[in-house]
Amino acid sequence: MQLNSFFIKWRVIFVLSIMMAGLITIYVQYAKLAFSPKRPFKTKPHTVERGSIVDRNGKPLAVQTNFYHFGITPKMIKNVAGFSVAVAPALDMNANDIASRITMNKGSNFIYLKKKLTQDEYNYLSEIIRNNNFISFCQFDKIPGRIYPEDNLASQLIGYMGDDGKGLSGIEYSQQDILSPAIQNDTTEDLYGDNVYLTIDANLQYKLEKIAQKTIEKTQAENMMIIAANARNGEILSYISLPSANLNYFTSAKPEETIDRPAATAYEPGSVFKIFSTATFIDSGAFSTDKIFLCDGIYEQTTNLGEHFKITCLDHHGWVSAREALKYSCNDALAQMSEFIDTNTFLSYIHKFGFGEKTGIELPSESKGSVKNTDDKYWSARSKPTMSIGQEISVNALQMVHAATALANKGVPIKLTVINRITDRNGTEKYVHKPEYEERVLKSSTAQYILSCMETTAQSGTGHNANLSDISIGVKTGTAQMADPVNGGYSDTDFLSNCLAIFPVEDPEIILYIIIEKAKGETYAGRIVAPVIAETADEIINHLGLNRNNAASLEHSGTISIKENTPLAIGKIVPDFTGRPKRDILPLLDQTSYNFIIHGEGWVVSQNPEPGTPVTENMTIELILE
Repeated sequence: MQLNSFFIKWRVIFVLSIMMAGLITIYVQYAKLAFSPKRPFKTKPHTVERGSIVDRNGKPLAVQTNFYHFGITPKMIKNVAGFSVAVAPALDMNANDIASRITMNKGSNFIYLKKKLTQDEYNYLSEIIRNNNFISFCQFDKIPGRIYPEDNLASQLIGYMGDDGKGLSGIEYSQQDILSPAIQNDTTEDLYGDNVYLTIDANLQYKLEKIAQKTIEKTQAENMMIIAANARNGEILSYISLPSANLNYFTSAKPEETIDRPAATAYEPGSVFKIFSTATFIDSGAFSTDKIFLCDGIYEQTTNLGEHFKITCLDHHGWVSAREALKYSCNDALAQMSEFIDTNTFLSYIHKFGFGEKTGIELPSESKGSVKNTDDKYWSARSKPTMSIGQEISVNALQMVHAATALANKGVPIKLTVINRITDRNGTEKYVHKPEYEERVLKSSTAQYILSCMETTAQSGTGHNANLSDISIGVKTGTAQMADPVNGGYSDTDFLSNCLAIFPVEDPEIILYIIIEKAKGETYAGRIVAPVIAETADEIINHLGLNRNNAASLEHSGTISIKENTPLAIGKIVPDFTGRPKRDILPLLDQTSYNFIIHGEGWVVSQNPEPGTPVTENMTIELILE
């Protein structure tokens, strides 16, 4: 049989050769796969869920969430105007601005149109993209994020987390490894960070921030600080630095809003420091408490090397004891007192109080301040008497509060802290703060004497505007000229006004320190800070329920009748929650058809929405408790 003319010999050979080459290639590739090491299956990348930052009562201050970066491929968008108009409402952007960006990047494969969309914004935009068939040139990148429910509240303390999931300031930074543990190479499961409970009480913080904001507006000051601490265990109950940043918009905050002033800012404290100087003089035995000094309005000295200096006083106080010197804040008497103590002994006490060293609090930006020594090139004959009145020394606000713990605890300082406890995601406690007592600085008798002097100052001295009618309080005020960074020396217009308070004097529970910087008009601390001490202390006493000497009391039989509340239920309308305790609300939190936001502890005092409002799916009900 003869082959068709198409199937001539050379064509058959050529086709067979191609087929053989293909088979050989297949066999070679198969052999490579068969004998090469097995590749592991690609698994889903492990994730880390960042722990929350909450106040001492568990109120959320920083919580994990997800954000979305929205990107597009400009060169694939044919109808730029139509796309821009469609997505503008969801992006909260101007349609013309969107179109302009797309046009400028028309040849690009990818640009981000907007970053950090919230979940609600993402849902809204996703629906628009699906409905308009924009899917082919739109992309969402899901990133871990942070929501700060209380906006500005204690913002410098809480800190801020960047887009890379790492803390950039405050507790977010210092507790990064606790909040978000690093993924190890052998990790096979998702990781969960621990929750950090701060020592602050968010409700008290809110109340004191309102006082601070009112004060800074009244005095037209540039900034202000308030620290309230538990004198018995060193826990910070309120930590305020104004101006402050809204943490949800931290990247657009002004630089001055992000400064953690209580930790980072070093300054000359002025006359408040006199309580520590006087404690040093008395405790070291330099002189007794009944010794008196003559104040003629000026302290003036000339050394045997010809160095001449003088320190002026605000008044001619005459003969004064140490108590009266603190009462009137007498510069002349304090400078005279410094003559009776050896310089090295004086500096030794200053360091034992903690000045010149970081307190070790759990914040990343703390300054050491500055304490000169006799070898310092700027040390002079006037250094010791000047340091005694709070000049030629720099401190931060935390150091002042830390030093005050020695006065409040009979001579033994306590380490300060802003962390109350740490728990895992299931609530199991992994760390609970316990007071850390440090080396004794003063005799108990010295500490009690200084407290009594501070009480005298509050009753009839420069701090009388801080006095409380029904609870004992000890204070010391100070008004210090601030350094002139332009011309050198001290400014004639810029002052730092501060006041330190400890109460109750007989059994201290609270240390309160307030600083106002660069107030306009009146700058004398006794007039602008002492009244704020009284108002703030009053708020703290009420909030914590401290015993007041003149509190009203009634005799009672001891038998009371309690009417049991009817169980709460949510039907078609929002019920009236006012007057209900928190325990009545807890059973409702397990339901998923609506959301609760609860502020505070105790009983409901207000609510939103109002009673009688129709209930809708996924409604949010906000309750304020006190």
